[in-house]
Amino acid sequence: MTSPGCQRPTDPARSALMRRVRQTGTKGEDEVAAILRQSGLRFRRNVKSLPGSPDFANKTNQWAIFVHGCFWHRHEGCRRTTTPTRNRDFWLAKFAANVNRDKIKARLLRAMGFKVLTIWECETRNPSNVRRRLQRLR
Repeated sequence: MTSPGCQRPTDPARSALMRRVRQTGTKGEDEVAAILRQSGLRFRRNVKSLPGSPDFANKTNQWAIFVHGCFWHRHEGCRRTTTPTRNRDFWLAKFAANVNRDKIKARLLRAMGFKVLTIWECETRNPSNVRRRLQRLR
């Protein structure tokens, strides 16, 4: 048994799995893109010129959408928001940094006059709910 402050060796299979996690072009993003197109909303993907490189944005109409993975961005109350038991301190710090960075980027976009919407990965399973939330952008 290791003491609470010690890190256990990382499992190679787990490391390989984590390396395969995509940052852009995820299933959730593709589903939101399809709904945006069906709704007639024009957008650009992964707009690097805006804070946080929103997954979808329209500079003319000043809106930005982030599609967040529940695990990585800590969707409160979601069953997908688990914390690995190995290297727990590392993961808690990483998740806290992700959440803090998300808040800062959304705040910067709002200060620029953008409407900011966060759609969670688990929400993309219900397209009608996503469509309803996207109405706020009109």
